[in-house]
Amino acid sequence: MGVEEQKEEREILDSIYPDEITDISDTEFRIAIQLEVSNDEGDDSEAQTATIILNVRFTPNYPDEAPDLDITQPPNAPKHPYLDIQDDKAVLLSSLTEPITDNLGMQMIFTLVTTLKDSAELLIIERQGAKAALAEIEAQKAEEEENKKFQGEAVTRESFLKWREEFQRELAEEEQKKKDEQEAEDKKKGRKEEKKLTGRELWERGLVGKIEEDDGEDALEQIKDLKIEAAS
Repeated sequence: MGVEEQKEEREILDSIYPDEITDISDTEFRIAIQLEVSNDEGDDSEAQTATIILNVRFTPNYPDEAPDLDITQPPNAPKHPYLDIQDDKAVLLSSLTEPITDNLGMQMIFTLVTTLKDSAELLIIERQGAKAALAEIEAQKAEEEENKKFQGEAVTRESFLKWREEFQRELAEEEQKKKDEQEAEDKKKGRKEEKKLTGRELWERGLVGKIEEDDGEDALEQIKDLKIEAAS
């Protein structure tokens, strides 16, 4: 009964996978599975292409028991950035455990091929997503570091009080400087505007007796003029 079912399933698989299936013996064959995953932006298309091979051997009691399975890749296949058959084989084979259990007693190879394809593609997509998420995190960190260059120190009560004290001190120093400069300027202007008193001013202020020797003659002449002017 098992052999007849195996032959029948084998004929069906030939019609479904005419180019992908390769016979090894009457009970053993392999099916090449082309994975369909969109490329990452900037990744090489050839490197993104992935083909895995499901190796199948019917046991004497198949389909009442599980077939012998193995997963390989084509010889000299380029290394895929998100899938490594040697590292991922155990995970991919474990994804077939449930469909094997659910389909015991029935033809199951087509189901196993479909499940394996979906599992491998999902693994690649998850790793692409993880890479993109990591790149986004790194970009955010870089942006935050860049923004720090344009941000001041966070203001606290202590830092504000310190700033205010320093500001008031600098303001007082500036005011004092301006005051000193103004006083110096006023004194300078006072000296420039200073002039000799006339005879009339000396007479009126009672400073005639205090005339300095170097100004005496001019002052006396002014006093004489003043007296003559007063007599007339």
